[in-house]
Amino acid sequence: MKLTLIAVASTVVALSLSAQAEDMPGMKMDAMPMEGMQMKQETKQAPVAKAGGTIKAIDTTKHTVTIAHGAVPAVQWPPMTMAFSVTQDQLKGLEVGDHVSFSFRLEGGRATIVSIKK
Repeated sequence: MKLTLIAVASTVVALSLSAQAEDMPGMKMDAMPMEGMQMKQETKQAPVAKAGGTIKAIDTTKHTVTIAHGAVPAVQWPPMTMAFSVTQDQLKGLEVGDHVSFSFRLEGGRATIVSIKK
């Protein structure tokens, strides 16, 4: 009998608290004008690293350029050959074998070219 009373009392308290939380008069924003309010979104971009290297392959279907590059101290990389994401516009005028200097950003485990030039 005591357990039943405790269970009922706990349920009543829990329901009354949730009902009270739903109606918080100080938090109503229905009539508050939102136009003109600046909504700040915090966007943190990964830092840009710079490197130089030689283009080994260009894949226009996957939007990647493979570059054999030197060490990149900014991201603690040794020299290696790897693919970078790139846009079609960034590839204009570039060919396999070109020596390039480029900057890139590491985001979500993917290296994306920010700028690239001969």
